[in-house]
Amino acid sequence: MGTRRKIIAANWKMNQTIAETESFLNDFRLEVEDVSGVDIIIAPPFTALAKLSELLGGSQKIRTAAQNFYYEKSGAFTGEISATMLRELYVKYVILGHSERRSLFGETDALINKKVHAALESELKPILCIGETLAEREAGREKEIIATQLRGSLAGISAEQLLEVVIAYEPVWAIGTGVTASTAQAQDAHAHVRAVLAELTDAATADKVRIQYGGSVKPNNAAELLAQPDIDGALVGGASLDPRSFAEIVKAGGRD
Repeated sequence: MGTRRKIIAANWKMNQTIAETESFLNDFRLEVEDVSGVDIIIAPPFTALAKLSELLGGSQKIRTAAQNFYYEKSGAFTGEISATMLRELYVKYVILGHSERRSLFGETDALINKKVHAALESELKPILCIGETLAEREAGREKEIIATQLRGSLAGISAEQLLEVVIAYEPVWAIGTGVTASTAQAQDAHAHVRAVLAELTDAATADKVRIQYGGSVKPNNAAELLAQPDIDGALVGGASLDPRSFAEIVKAGGRD
């Protein structure tokens, strides 16, 4: 556990213009200039990726992520973005399988699996999202759902490849609702994720994989969540749109 470096990612979703991205980064950098020991990721909308990469200028402290991409390298796929295009913008990570992609856009484990393979082949690090709905949790099926999504989304992924993947457990009932899983619920789910990863590969590999929590993470609950033994970071939505709010969450995962 002690060797897993915390990773805090901002998922801006369909928010922030190019001008707003520049303003955010100017303020955010001042807030975290003394923070170390944590990987900071920002996933802006596609339109702001180039500007964000330019402003970061190859920074090793803050890295860019895309919110999605398509698994083909090029072709007649109107409206889609390829890994090659992302790499040209110095993108390092890509969020895959977010609950909104699954529920609103019909993405299946099989499709997400193709994207995971394509990302790794292009040296992009996937942030693979998994998580259950409220109905599934109330039916006592959360562990079954987590296992099914992991097995489907990671089919054919080797132990070596898995070390390049970040898992984000995001209970769908806690995303954008203001409701956060209790620390006990979150830790239990993360421990289960790690157990499934061990089944897919081996215990030593699973112990090295970083698992983020996503679901109404805020400055006032981040430290408690990040203190749990199997929670290695956070995938932050609404609270990441404010530079000071996001900085407080980053500070909870790093050292200053």
